[in-house]
Amino acid sequence: MTQAIYYSNKDDEATAIPEQAIAIVIDHELNKATLLTALDKALSFPDYFAHNWDSAWDCLTDSDAEHLRLDLTDVKQINTEDFNVFKSMIEDAYRDFGQPQLWVVV
Repeated sequence: MTQAIYYSNKDDEATAIPEQAIAIVIDHELNKATLLTALDKALSFPDYFAHNWDSAWDCLTDSDAEHLRLDLTDVKQINTEDFNVFKSMIEDAYRDFGQPQLWVVV
């Protein structure tokens, strides 16, 4: 697979999510704060993580994460601007470092 982000539903075998994909757990609201907190928790960012996009980029690209999974099936509210920034960060990291890839379950 040669792209950064894949969209799938839970039953879609064509875009099977790798077993080793790390889950980014979002409860009911997706925004900058919940994304950064969930990313920090999922990837065990270092203590110096500053909970902003630049710091997330630094920690993400320093991590060994190859595959991420973000399940949006139970999310009730999405801040599209924050979600787009997050996706751009993933795409930039993939373009520059070849990882991580993100599977978004919708």
